[in-house]
Amino acid sequence: MADGARHDIIIRGGTVIDGTGGPRRAGDVAIDDDRITGVGDLSGATAGREIDATGRIVAPGFIDAHTHDDRALLDNPSMDMKVSQGVTSVVVGNCGVSLAPLVMKDPPPPLDLIAGTDGFRFEKFGDFLDEVDKAPAALNAAFLVGHSTLRVGAMDRLDRAATADEIKMMRGKLDEGLQSGAVGFSTGLFYKPAQEAPTEEVIGIAQALKAHGARYVTHMRDEGDNVIQSLDETFRIGREAHSPVIVSHHKVHGKHNFGHSRETLAHIDHHMEHQDIGFDVYPYIASSTVLKDDSIAVAERVLITWSKARPDLAGRELSEIADELGCDIYQAAAQLQPAGAIYFAMDEEDVQRILSHPNAMIGSDGLPHDEHPHPRLWGTFPRVLGHYCRDLKLFSLEEAVRRMTGLTAANFGLVDRGEIRVGALADICVFDEDKILDTASFDDPIRPAAGIDHVLVNGREVWAAGANTGNRPGRALRRGG
Repeated sequence: MADGARHDIIIRGGTVIDGTGGPRRAGDVAIDDDRITGVGDLSGATAGREIDATGRIVAPGFIDAHTHDDRALLDNPSMDMKVSQGVTSVVVGNCGVSLAPLVMKDPPPPLDLIAGTDGFRFEKFGDFLDEVDKAPAALNAAFLVGHSTLRVGAMDRLDRAATADEIKMMRGKLDEGLQSGAVGFSTGLFYKPAQEAPTEEVIGIAQALKAHGARYVTHMRDEGDNVIQSLDETFRIGREAHSPVIVSHHKVHGKHNFGHSRETLAHIDHHMEHQDIGFDVYPYIASSTVLKDDSIAVAERVLITWSKARPDLAGRELSEIADELGCDIYQAAAQLQPAGAIYFAMDEEDVQRILSHPNAMIGSDGLPHDEHPHPRLWGTFPRVLGHYCRDLKLFSLEEAVRRMTGLTAANFGLVDRGEIRVGALADICVFDEDKILDTASFDDPIRPAAGIDHVLVNGREVWAAGANTGNRPGRALRRGG
């Protein structure tokens, strides 16, 4: 950069980790408007504002590969639970559940995880994206069209396979969403609205993906005893739809499946040789979703996150609730419905093995509308950087940053995101590698992380000095743009 150049912002004196997996290097970062315009020795340049990053890491803003933030973008646009961890972009519409296209007052589970009676009001997917643009959030969002949302809108009953006409209708709705800018199609075959959908139905709808170069993203049918068969189903759908595949929150569920990640990762590696496959993971041994008997059956502990019948019991152990009610845990669960829960049903060694895989993206899978959410909503990214990277040394900091920035941007086709380089969009996180750590816990889950100094989205600061700045520069990240 020539002496005398002037910029809007210079982040000065930090150590740049650029999101590619390459080695860190000392350097300044210049920003003009929403783009990075200089990286390196900018000692001769000046700026309207300078951010001192001495002793800090300057990295691309983190991209949350798996969220349910669809409605939160509109209801809670400051998005503190994400920007406080350095997240600058989220992927919404996962697990077959998207806020559009659907107009409905009383959504069935798990659609009620993201919105209540007034949330599902967008007949067209493009209308939802337009509203996000008109009232932007503090961060960016990329969008998936959900299979369960399409089924609820197209079918009179969900306990059967879709007819040819219904598949055609859903494929048309998916095509409209993709034309509007959605980056892919998600399914939640584990959940009741989609459990009766055969593989052929999903393939029939997913045929719309090829023309748009979009991807298939799935909460598979089974993450427990039949996880290998579910992986095979997933890969078949991707092949026959001619689409890249992303396996959501990869795990092996249930104590009798502990250690099975050796086989699942080997299976994924084998198929990666022949087709485009990615997956994400969150850094915890507990999952969180709707309250379901089959999930209760394989969990060592169950913590209630919300209950419409008994909202006062959010945050309590299901076993304690059952004791108070004088019944077994399944009868207690029935009295709480509809409800959500955290399930302790994974092995730490499996979590570490999956996290350590070079193709593992990081996704929080947090539920922002839960009364007592899983701590992953506020803690996922600092937990990877602090606990698993710095403390346990599972991988280098450069590699950790790549898994939550450049890799994710590439897998979801997010142009000019996920890297610190000239010309890239200025989504940036400045953090202290010695202090960064999640502080959210299962007992106290709504707490911002330690060690995050500055977060910028599209060149504007959204988090500084431990607080939201009030800026809302986020954008709807439409496919290809």
